[in-house]
Amino acid sequence: MKMLMIWLAGLQPRFINFMRVSVFIVMAWIGGLKAFHYEADGIVPFVANSPVMRFFYHHPNGYTQYKNPEGKEVARNIAWHESNGTYVFAWALGTVIVGIGTLVLLGIWLPRIGLIGGLLTFGMALVTLSFLVTTPEVYVPSLGGDFPTAVHGFPYLSGAGRLVLKDIMMMAGGLICASDAAKKILLR
Repeated sequence: MKMLMIWLAGLQPRFINFMRVSVFIVMAWIGGLKAFHYEADGIVPFVANSPVMRFFYHHPNGYTQYKNPEGKEVARNIAWHESNGTYVFAWALGTVIVGIGTLVLLGIWLPRIGLIGGLLTFGMALVTLSFLVTTPEVYVPSLGGDFPTAVHGFPYLSGAGRLVLKDIMMMAGGLICASDAAKKILLR
C-alpha cells in the first residue's frame, strides 16, 4: 500500500497536466458545439433568465414557445432564434469557451498563460453555477400526479440542473490548474 501511495504522490504533476487536458477537452467540445443550432437553442433558458447575460438576447422573454426538441429544427423556431441573436451569441460564447480551454492547456508549457486560463475557468464555472439560482428549468417542474410522493422544485434537479451542477468540478479544476501555474511562476 505504501508503494502505491508513493507512486501516486510522484505522479501528481502528471495528474495536474491530465486535469489541464481534461478541461481543454470539455471546453473545446462544448464550446465547439455552440456553433450548432441545437446547442445554441439549449442554452437559451440559462441566458434569458440570467440577470448578468440576458441583455445579449433581443427577446429574452417568451423563449419557451420557440424551443426546438434536440435533434429537430422547426423553421419558425429557427427564425425566432435568429431574430433573438441566439446563434450569434452562442457562436461568440463558444469561441470564448474554446479560447479559455486553450489557455488552460497551454499552462502545461506556459504557466503565466495557464494561470489566466485557470482563473477564467473558475470564473466561467461560477457564472454557470449561478444558473442554479436564476433558471427555473434546472429543477423538476410540477407536473401534477396522483401520488403525494411526486417530487418537484428544489432540490430535485432536472437534466439541465444536473448538467449545471457538474460545473462545480470545472471550478475545482480551474483552481487546481491556476494554483499549479502560480506555484511554477513563484519557483522561477
